[in-house]
Amino acid sequence: MKLEQRAYAQELRTKGRKLEGYAALFNSETRIGGEFTEVIVPGAFSATLSGARDILALQDHDPTKLLARTRSGSLRLSEDSKGLAFELDLPDTQSGRDVLALAERGDLGGMSFGFTVKDQHRNGDRRELRAVELFEISVVSAWPAYDGTIVNARMMQGQDPWQAYIARELKIRELCNGPA
Repeated sequence: MKLEQRAYAQELRTKGRKLEGYAALFNSETRIGGEFTEVIVPGAFSATLSGARDILALQDHDPTKLLARTRSGSLRLSEDSKGLAFELDLPDTQSGRDVLALAERGDLGGMSFGFTVKDQHRNGDRRELRAVELFEISVVSAWPAYDGTIVNARMMQGQDPWQAYIARELKIRELCNGPA
């Protein structure tokens, strides 16, 4: 199974040192890489949320910028009729302070999440995600758009997460600075 990531431009709210919002929305069509349309159905995260998996909250999918995790209780996730809701307690770390400052100013790009597909239904170029295994949610600083953005880049089958992170960073630099 390959790890996939999705990003959504969402309003993020701060309450003291807490950040809350939605990491994913149900029944919202998204065009993925110009190749197909994807919809997440209600309940797609329920198996992960009811299990014992430790889910992380990261900044920009960077595993070195940990913001919270379910195991410690600093990240709380739930499904409601709208989507995958989250609330996280921001740490007093550089990443936590940066995210809080950007959220308070309204400068954050949105939310994203990393997952593998457990159950899907395809009909032509439409994919319906019925069950996913959630690994992380991420606060994304920039480029939360759907098509052609770096947060929609997919890992190749069997690709190491660090290789994917490096490839993503190189792509961002290329987009910002042009080809070397």
